[in-house]
Amino acid sequence: MPILDRVSLPADIRDLSRDELRTLAAEMRARLIDVCSRTGGHIGAGLGVVELTIALHAVFDTPRDQLVWDVGHQGYPHKLLTGRNARLDTLRNEGGLSGFLKRNESEYDAFGAGHAATAISAALGMAAGRDIRGESFKVVAILGDGALTSGLAYEGLNNAGHSDRDVIVVLNDNDMSIAPNVGAISKYLNSVQRNPLYNRVRSAIGDLADNAPGPLGAVGGIVRRWEESMKAFLTPGVLFEELGFRYFGPIDGHDVDALMDTFTAVRGMTGPRLVHVVTQKGRGFPAGEHVEKWHALPPDHDPATGKQRGSGPAPSVNYTTVFGHALADIARGDERVVTITAAMPSGTGTGVVQKAVPERFFDVGIAEGHAVTFAAGLATQGLRPVVAIYSTFLQRGFDNVVHDVALQHLPVVFAMDRAGLVGEDGETHMGLYDIAYMLAVPGMTVTAPRDGREMVGLLKTGVSHGAGPFSLRYPRDMVPDVVPATAEISPVPHATWEIMRHGRDVAILAVGTMVELAGSAADALSAEGLDVTVVNCRYLKPYDEITLAAIVSGHRQVLVVEEGTVINGFGAYMATVIGAMDASVRVAAHGVPDRIVYAASRKRQLAQCGLDAAGIADRVRALHGSEALAG
Repeated sequence: MPILDRVSLPADIRDLSRDELRTLAAEMRARLIDVCSRTGGHIGAGLGVVELTIALHAVFDTPRDQLVWDVGHQGYPHKLLTGRNARLDTLRNEGGLSGFLKRNESEYDAFGAGHAATAISAALGMAAGRDIRGESFKVVAILGDGALTSGLAYEGLNNAGHSDRDVIVVLNDNDMSIAPNVGAISKYLNSVQRNPLYNRVRSAIGDLADNAPGPLGAVGGIVRRWEESMKAFLTPGVLFEELGFRYFGPIDGHDVDALMDTFTAVRGMTGPRLVHVVTQKGRGFPAGEHVEKWHALPPDHDPATGKQRGSGPAPSVNYTTVFGHALADIARGDERVVTITAAMPSGTGTGVVQKAVPERFFDVGIAEGHAVTFAAGLATQGLRPVVAIYSTFLQRGFDNVVHDVALQHLPVVFAMDRAGLVGEDGETHMGLYDIAYMLAVPGMTVTAPRDGREMVGLLKTGVSHGAGPFSLRYPRDMVPDVVPATAEISPVPHATWEIMRHGRDVAILAVGTMVELAGSAADALSAEGLDVTVVNCRYLKPYDEITLAAIVSGHRQVLVVEEGTVINGFGAYMATVIGAMDASVRVAAHGVPDRIVYAASRKRQLAQCGLDAAGIADRVRALHGSEALAG
């Protein structure tokens, strides 16, 4: 019987031998590879932390001791060991296991997160809460998958080191260039550092140096300076030591013995401690350890090649790919154009820009706020920065958008991928708030294309737009059209709408992805005798004043449809504007309801929110019917 099948909870692995734990690691990798080949998901980081996860649960008394995983990317092995192996096949499916960690999914999920670098701050808060309540358990933050490029991680480190609280940080270094790779010298230093006798002797020497009496005090100072200089020379973690952490490592993150021996020693100590673990992202993946390419994979892929199963090529391309190639074409022809992304060249499609114009491409790491302010600095020098960041991640840089870009009227283009409903990645990755937060920014041009061609046209407009910031949102989806070459697409005239069909009864003001669906809804309603106007509101701000005036004068009911939060969105904006123009016009906003949207297919999420053709048609019927009854 496989060892993994005998493991229901972490307590089951604490009596296993080291050899059995190594066998367990191999079985866990096989299980993850098999399941993710069907469900898709962030497989790379999980494969890299299998032994680390085993060691943490074997040494620490979870769930009493609390493990705070940074980004759920690392959490798949943790799910296997905490009672969720039998349900792993439901990963990222509607009603199934989340692709991230969730406090309401398991008592072992101490803190949920879909964005990087939250672990240290959350763990310190838990440790402080523990101390206030007079309790005594361990709190471990596992920082990883590039999170040490994020400013939030350094803020947490700085505060935790200063606090002197009993908190442990595990730095999962999967090739982040923090320190030299594991080697003989590193293993030697680590074996010395985790030795309890060494720790006692080091503390005693420090006390002697600091408290030497009389004339020996000067000698004590010399001893202390010598000890610090030798530590800086020998120890890779001097940065962390200076921040107030006892440093241990670097440790081979795939060596179960080294991990367990280190964690056993570290668990018995107090104060801030940092364990530096070096792992290999994607370890054991049959198609090879291509850390970026295999970071996340779609459902139904072949683990041997990493390619999606199925016959024939995909019928279309996605918005991300169209955007990346168009931006590369634009950058080749305009030396002012520079591209910034936050650790996502493949996710945002900008990897092709990096190859086309590498000297004008900047990957700043997981540092969204820095990316925005860095772009602002570039813009002051006459350049046209394009900041390509997922909608949900740009939320982290909102203050920078306002303070550093908008208030200075700088021409920065914000390209927001994954805007709207994102499918299986679930609630942490939903791009539902960018319309609301960008509309609130003074001087911000807010746009949403209806298809791939219009996205390229708006991108061209944004690059040439010199009057302040410009934002462009597009979904995680396939483009509905065949997109011609970039050179054949013209910029979209500023602040213009497009009337897609004329009607006399109800007007639909549709935003971006909703334009095509609103057209389908109008077709269905036409068969029922309801005549509907459909407007492509590609510019949300500034809006097309002339076209809106014509709509208001010719319709008594207006439905605003957007793939974003209905609270403070474009519908709310238009209700205020239209109300001031003609209070007799009935305006309804139709968007994502004020609730959390959980993982499901994107098509299913749209239907759940009433943002498919049938849902839009139902809302038009209700609006028109209520108006008729009122009349």
